[in-house]
Amino acid sequence: MKAIIYRDNGGPDVLQLVERDRPAPGPGEVRVRVAVSGVNPTDWQARSGIAHRKLFPEITPHLDGAGVIDAVGECVDPGRVGQRVWLFMAAAGRPTGTAAEFTVVPADQAVPLPDEASFDVGASLGVPALTAHRALTVAEDGPRRLYPGALDGKIVLAAAGAGAVGHAVIQLARWAAATVISTVSSPEKAKLATAAGAHHVINYREGDPAAAIRAIAPEGVDIVAEVALGANLALDLAALRTRGTIATYANEGGQTVELNVGQNMVLNTRLQFLVLYTAGPQARATAVEDVAAAVRDGALPVGEERGLPLVRFPLHRTADAHRALETGTVGKVLVDVTP
Repeated sequence: MKAIIYRDNGGPDVLQLVERDRPAPGPGEVRVRVAVSGVNPTDWQARSGIAHRKLFPEITPHLDGAGVIDAVGECVDPGRVGQRVWLFMAAAGRPTGTAAEFTVVPADQAVPLPDEASFDVGASLGVPALTAHRALTVAEDGPRRLYPGALDGKIVLAAAGAGAVGHAVIQLARWAAATVISTVSSPEKAKLATAAGAHHVINYREGDPAAAIRAIAPEGVDIVAEVALGANLALDLAALRTRGTIATYANEGGQTVELNVGQNMVLNTRLQFLVLYTAGPQARATAVEDVAAAVRDGALPVGEERGLPLVRFPLHRTADAHRALETGTVGKVLVDVTP
């Protein structure tokens, strides 16, 4: 099979296209013929060495993807052979991610993908959708699960609604019946956030964005899903209701976060940091179940007309896919692996 590998941390040029033997699934594992591999910031951060230390002599990158199960190991239902699936955390603590024609994962990390959902949808789930689910289920008042009506009466602020996680926040919050406000930095991104389903979109570079949010939500927003905490904390706090939650999954721009303790005490702010790796197995399992239900309901479509442009590369240009993501390409970066 063809696979992308790297042996040393570094820039995109460390990625190589090589031939490797097809892996065999062990007990409790499945082998998947990968159709589409999804690329996330954590993938290039792992490759570069800034996310965490390299654990294996040779690594095939990418956590997310979609394809068809073609073999199963012991203790796995043989009836799963031929099943369309989406994959998550394939390369987490393992040397074999989805940037290969075949990959092996624990069976519960290959989630059934409905026939009506494309492999593009499947490869766009994983990190973005599960992160969005976590952000929407950590508030003090709940809910802990997402389903139609779970966020009825709640107001969600999705920062960077044109990004992959922001897009998933909008879609999952809408599916769960929340009112969704999204902040963006340009008219073009505003169109994407609106296409994703945001009820209200605010360009934070124009006028008084805090006043604009308060005009929509006079008592403040219940949950903020934040991607750039240092840059946006003042706006988040100005928009937050008492006992509201700021769930932050990144700090784009790297700006230092300084907390006004008194202000946050008065607000009873819940500031929740989150990352999938350490969220715990129960949180991940419930997120997978809820995201799978949303997919079955058709609630997580992708494509420019749905607010998330797809930026595609063939397998042999995976390095270019990484470069595109690192340089801020708008949309979901995908690698086409097999037909």
